[in-house]
Amino acid sequence: MPKLAVCQIRTELDQHQTMDKAYRMIAQAAGNGAEIVVLPEMWNCPYSKEYFKKYAALGHYEAVDAMSRWAAEFGVLLVGGSVPETDEGSIYNTCFVFDSQGRQIARHRKVHLFDVDLPGMKFRESSTFATGEKITVFDTPFGKMGCAVCFDLRFPELFRAMAVRGAKIIFLPAQFNTSTGPAHWELSLRMRAVDNELFMVGASAARYEGFSYPCWGHSTVCDPFGQVIATCDETEQILYSDIDLDRVDEVRRSLPTFLHLRRDIYAVAE
Repeated sequence: MPKLAVCQIRTELDQHQTMDKAYRMIAQAAGNGAEIVVLPEMWNCPYSKEYFKKYAALGHYEAVDAMSRWAAEFGVLLVGGSVPETDEGSIYNTCFVFDSQGRQIARHRKVHLFDVDLPGMKFRESSTFATGEKITVFDTPFGKMGCAVCFDLRFPELFRAMAVRGAKIIFLPAQFNTSTGPAHWELSLRMRAVDNELFMVGASAARYEGFSYPCWGHSTVCDPFGQVIATCDETEQILYSDIDLDRVDEVRRSLPTFLHLRRDIYAVAE
């Protein structure tokens, strides 16, 4: 039963200040027994179109190298939230995952970009980012796990694809806002957990009061029955949860939905 920690960081305008804070929070989480540590979406870059290209221009390598070192130093599986990754002239919203030796074992580029026109908010991630093209499932000592980023949550096919590929936990670094968060954040995490009978870990950034993008916060962990087993408010903190992976098999035995999939009528990529 691994212990999990979500570092709900408030991203600062000074990248190195944020990185120093991330280091301290990961150290604290590991010191409290966490074997899996999760960072939020864009943890090292303020979530605003005026900063994405600027921070991407600084390069993602420093953050990636730091996360690799932190994972090895503290002996944790580190799900590195997401950072602006540059590659051949394109920018991606990317989650890097590292094992306890600091080796990169997965990279998920956000598949669905947040292009919305809401009352009081217009946002087009596609004006900055390119789309990812892959479903991300990876092996760990605890079993198979999956990863998606924020807006990906609204597309259930992606999560079913990870489930049929064997994922028992799916991590979702995210920054829902104060419009969509109260309505859909917990609801959507619970839906994906129930749909696929697995653990959902929603890792949000903390709210930066007065910043142009009002992050909802409220990092949340749901079990395979759709129960919220850990959650918090919008402030900077570390959220802990014990993950009983036997619960996945238990729920799938009691509600054997995967035995009744009609692949002759519908299917997702395996």
